[in-house]
Amino acid sequence: MLKGEPRIKNFDTPDEVLTFEGAMAETVVVGDLVVGRMVMEPGSRWSERVRDIAGTDSCEFHHVGVGVSGSARFIMNDGTTIDVRAGDVFDIPAGHDTLVTSDVAAVSIVWGGWQGWGKPSVGDRVLMNLVMTDIEGSTLHLTQIGDAAWNRLLERHNALVREVLDRYRGQEVDTTGDGFLLSFDGAARAVRAATDIRNAVAELDLKVRAGVHTGEVEVVPGGIRGAAVHETARIMALAKGDEVLLSDLTMQLSMDAGLAYEDRGLHELKGIRAPRHVYSVVGDGRTS
Repeated sequence: MLKGEPRIKNFDTPDEVLTFEGAMAETVVVGDLVVGRMVMEPGSRWSERVRDIAGTDSCEFHHVGVGVSGSARFIMNDGTTIDVRAGDVFDIPAGHDTLVTSDVAAVSIVWGGWQGWGKPSVGDRVLMNLVMTDIEGSTLHLTQIGDAAWNRLLERHNALVREVLDRYRGQEVDTTGDGFLLSFDGAARAVRAATDIRNAVAELDLKVRAGVHTGEVEVVPGGIRGAAVHETARIMALAKGDEVLLSDLTMQLSMDAGLAYEDRGLHELKGIRAPRHVYSVVGDGRTS
């Protein structure tokens, strides 16, 4: 397809449909853009209709979109409530319940769609492309600028990371104070996201290092666990500020995606039995 050629999709022929009792979620994909439409019937509540399918106590998806019709109340885990009506543009963080408060169906359009919503289930072992990030010298920054200024800077850092996460259709698995554990549905997508996070955060005069690895994990309540998580952390620990390192498997899976890598050789990783081959992303990761 030629660059800049117009493209169009219609929710009458969605790429993915998820149906629940009293609710339906549809997704269309237009190039790199993923858009979802959610329809929840009057009286529907996420915790009553979807929680058992999702395997989590609350909805762990970050929703950015616009209300089309009806109204719904988002109830955050801390008890905060947000009412969304037709015409409202909303940004709802992960960790919430949803209740339809109108007499008609609550319909919304969301950016990022619903791919993977409600799955995998707790206890499943799945292959994930993981990204772990960390701010270099965070303790020094904190002592130099003080708690209040550091917290403001950290909020801006977190917002930038989540913007990139949404753009690449990733999932926020965990936060580590000054870093993130993220998952993506493709190896190249994970590498590009890690590189874009590094570049975005550089605007704040912060240096972020990142490790990227592909491996099997176990889905547990509130997150994931497994050797792949530890290996991702060990790879990240090898990186210097502004550096994105990745495992050999991730490199092999993404080598045909136009990304540029440099061989960093074999490394002993703490807690990992055999040495691992590690690669670094060159420049912005894209070949000329």
